[in-house]
Amino acid sequence: MNTVLREIVFDTETTGLSPENGDKLVEIGAVELINHIPTGKTYHQYINPERNVPEEVVAVHGLTEDFLKNYPVFADIAQDFVDFVGDDGLLVAHNASFDIKFINYELRKIGKKEYSWDKVVDTLEIARQKFPGSKNNLDALCKRFNIDNSHRTKHGALLDAELLADVYLELLGGAEPSMLQNSDIMNSAKTMENIKSFTPERKMRELRVFNITPEEETEHNEFLKNKLKNALWLSDENTEIIEKS
Repeated sequence: MNTVLREIVFDTETTGLSPENGDKLVEIGAVELINHIPTGKTYHQYINPERNVPEEVVAVHGLTEDFLKNYPVFADIAQDFVDFVGDDGLLVAHNASFDIKFINYELRKIGKKEYSWDKVVDTLEIARQKFPGSKNNLDALCKRFNIDNSHRTKHGALLDAELLADVYLELLGGAEPSMLQNSDIMNSAKTMENIKSFTPERKMRELRVFNITPEEETEHNEFLKNKLKNALWLSDENTEIIEKS
């Protein structure tokens, strides 16, 4: 029997780059996917950061301090977001370390459980593995996959989450929803294995052997003896570690 895979594709907007330095969340947007298919269920919330919003940041998302001041603070909406994600939700974000950093910082401040990294998928990392050396921001990926983002004049958390959901499906192979309904990708365990397998296998080079003359070997041994004191690789403890590894 196939297991339902539930994913929450989300995005945040903030006042800056670092919650540790006082930056705050100002918007969260999220969409629900069931087995990679949007259900139409969304979450969207503006948040009062209780601080100024720098002009250079307003230029990115358009959210001013004056606009945000009448919205609730994070502590008042945190449970709504947590409930939307649910216990079974896998979080999907682009450059996820940024968004999760802010979410977890705010959750920690109010004594709520933080999200662990085994429940997070970073679409930026997937894109970098699939398209190394290319631009992999959201706009570039929309262009690559012919996803219409012409209405994206500024960053917006819900709009960006909706676009990212389309990009995410393309990154996973671009299968049609009708195909997904009857395929192995509906199986949660297999899907998670696919999602986590984008790191290419590292191929080790063959050991290279360099032939040296007796004179070079003598000079090398003299250098080790006279110039290097207490070399780690010559100690008994490290010799034992090397032998065990």
